[in-house]
Amino acid sequence: MMEKRCSFCNLPIEPGRGKMLVRRDGTVLYFCSSKCERNMVKLGRKRRKVKWAAKRGRAK
Repeated sequence: MMEKRCSFCNLPIEPGRGKMLVRRDGTVLYFCSSKCERNMVKLGRKRRKVKWAAKRGRAK
């Protein structure tokens, strides 16, 4: 199975977990938590400007 990664923090998402959002233009976004979804979609934040997300994205 293809490993999905969070569109905001870049952490891997386990099968059966997370949320998928499809925008009107056809882009598909995957989120590991509501925290990531809220920061990207509702608040319009960038990952590189949020310290906790930048740190989580580096861990692999």
